[in-house]
Amino acid sequence: MDVVVAGLFSLGVFLVIFVPVAQRLLGVRFGVVRMVLAAAITLSLFSPIANALVGKPPYTGSNGAAIAFLVLTTLFSMLAGLVFLVLAEALVPTGSLPRARDLRRDVSGRIARTRRYLQILRIAIKHGLGPYLRGRRRPGRENAAGQADLARSLRLALDEAGVTFVKLGQVLSTRSDIIPGTVATELSRLQDQVSPAPWPEIEQVLAEELGGPPHQLYADFDSEPLAAASVAQVYAARLPDGPRVVVKVQRPGIAGIVDRDLDIVRRLARLLERNTDWGRSMGVRALADGFADAMREELDFTVEAGNMTTVAAGRSIASSNDLVVPQLYPDQSTRRVLTMERLDGIGLGNARQAIADRGLDPVRLGRSLFECLLGQVAIDGVFHADPHPGNFLLLADGRIGMLDLGSVGRLDPATRDALQRFLLAIDHGDPVSATDALLEIVYRPDVIDERALERAVGQFMTRHLAAGVTLGPAMFNDLFKIITSHDLGVPPEVAAVFRALATIEGTISRISPGFDLVAASRQFAAAHVTDRLAPDALRRTATEELASLLPMLRRLPRRIDRIAAAAESGRLGVNVRLLADERDRRHVTGLLHQALLAILGATAGLMAVLLLGTPGGPQVTTSMTLYQLIGYNLLVICAVLVLRVLVLIFRLPRHLT
Repeated sequence: MDVVVAGLFSLGVFLVIFVPVAQRLLGVRFGVVRMVLAAAITLSLFSPIANALVGKPPYTGSNGAAIAFLVLTTLFSMLAGLVFLVLAEALVPTGSLPRARDLRRDVSGRIARTRRYLQILRIAIKHGLGPYLRGRRRPGRENAAGQADLARSLRLALDEAGVTFVKLGQVLSTRSDIIPGTVATELSRLQDQVSPAPWPEIEQVLAEELGGPPHQLYADFDSEPLAAASVAQVYAARLPDGPRVVVKVQRPGIAGIVDRDLDIVRRLARLLERNTDWGRSMGVRALADGFADAMREELDFTVEAGNMTTVAAGRSIASSNDLVVPQLYPDQSTRRVLTMERLDGIGLGNARQAIADRGLDPVRLGRSLFECLLGQVAIDGVFHADPHPGNFLLLADGRIGMLDLGSVGRLDPATRDALQRFLLAIDHGDPVSATDALLEIVYRPDVIDERALERAVGQFMTRHLAAGVTLGPAMFNDLFKIITSHDLGVPPEVAAVFRALATIEGTISRISPGFDLVAASRQFAAAHVTDRLAPDALRRTATEELASLLPMLRRLPRRIDRIAAAAESGRLGVNVRLLADERDRRHVTGLLHQALLAILGATAGLMAVLLLGTPGGPQVTTSMTLYQLIGYNLLVICAVLVLRVLVLIFRLPRHLT
């Protein structure tokens, strides 16, 4: 027992010395566990190394030689601890292992995730999708029958996998730019209607979110849901002051299920991008990240509440007499509960007969709906990203109610300006201007054949934008083919615009089959986009630009005079500073330090080899000369310098390696 206590005491004392020395030599900090293990290795190897260098006691050399051997033994034993630290950093990088307090929770989460992961794999293999996961087959290269079978298998697998994967299939069904059209059409059949959750569970969610049972907060609350989807259920209610409302309640426990499944989706995406060519070419990891962000937003009803307020305040809704957004009741809305005005009407997908019975003009309704979406895209910058027929109601007064704003797209001013110029170029039939605007909308590569792109855009406009041509999914497929064939990248928000336009075409065709979207888009461009060319708009734009340029214009004459004087006297020059950015200087300095350490280490190692191989020299002991003693010390210095370079490399951020 006394020996153990003495050993622990010695280890503690040695740690006080070893930790700062090791961290100073290697230039980085390590965790306590690694330092304790390294110190223990150093202490345990001290005696074997001393015996190997000097021999077993008793020692008969001089005091100076004894001190030299003691230092050398200490250096060699410490070198063993440093080697352990570097190897540990290389094999198990700092931060790669969970903390002790998180280990239990992490293990239980890994078990649940693995169980779900195996379930998803079984479903995929059951429906014949195993070869695609292993990279043996690539979607899109099959014949028509093969694509149809793939589409059907994928739809069945996603439907069986549950809510998150159903939503993923619905999103993929709108991305005909990256998946075959047959697969996109089949995935559009996915529905997320499920059996409703029991009322006691919903009542508990309402009580937790609103601070009391629903019968105390609402004058009337119908416990039978109007609709039940995979994420939420909708109930009819009435507020104490009289208005009839609908209450959207998130299904209990859905957040945990979605988080677990989103983690699996991202892991599968990483697996496909790493192991398959088609996964890398499609960028499935970025798609999965975007889907995860959108899905988490859908679970937060405060996001939808903000979307409702923003869309209702936009010019497109405010100036339209035919569309309305339900009023939000923020006092009865939380992260999992959303209370809004109840709009009674008929779903737009089944409203053709009602439109005819009421004597309404379907063309006017279709134009109002299309111009509203275009106005949201090109003017407001916030638009309904999922305008399918189920998200619109034909109200009793003939207006159209806009529902489910949980998914909206947002465009920055620069992208909106480019889209406006794109619409204007389409209206004028100008492929050159349309190409210029398109290149500002998408991600362009470093090298691009602009003339070939202009010809492709011109052919596209001739084929799809001529008078009388029906707008349909083929138009957007051809546009995406042009984009992908020229290695252009589509930002997610722009892809949402194309998706919304393709979806609104199908929605309008349900109420007005002969509606000409090409003519309507040109009419919109002529009526709205060209407004910025009106005299008042030009005057306002010129005034704003002049106000921003005025300070520079006031300084310009003095600067021109100084430049002319310098040129006249022969003193005109250009001052360019290399590595002006502090981050660049730090990076280059770090590289130079590592290179210098590597050179010094190699030099010390070479000198050590030469000295160890040199015969003769003064004898320090009967078995070692002075040359060998110096060589061993240089060998230790070489090893320390090389280890310092290696540990710095292992500690580099992943984006720099």
